[in-house]
Amino acid sequence: MVKHIVMWNLKEEYANDQEVIANLKSNLEGLVGKVAGLIDAKVVIDPIDSSSRDLALVTTLESKEALANYASDPSHVAVADTYVRPFVKDRIALDYND
Repeated sequence: MVKHIVMWNLKEEYANDQEVIANLKSNLEGLVGKVAGLIDAKVVIDPIDSSSRDLALVTTLESKEALANYASDPSHVAVADTYVRPFVKDRIALDYND
């Protein structure tokens, strides 16, 4: 299995926009069952004060191949383009075998 962790900071104008945050969370988590090889997805929206990012996505995928397919899957791309990229100012990611 592969873990794929992505963290973002929101653009200042969306930092407290609960609708933006809820849409991002529900749509990313909703990809489970739609994207082949995606086993689990959880969006963390309430980091503690010591955190350096506003949001995190923690996913479990079947394999490195499933991760590569996830990146280009039309469902994932549509969610990222609609509910994530317009609202975040930076992105950092870590992938590892679990």
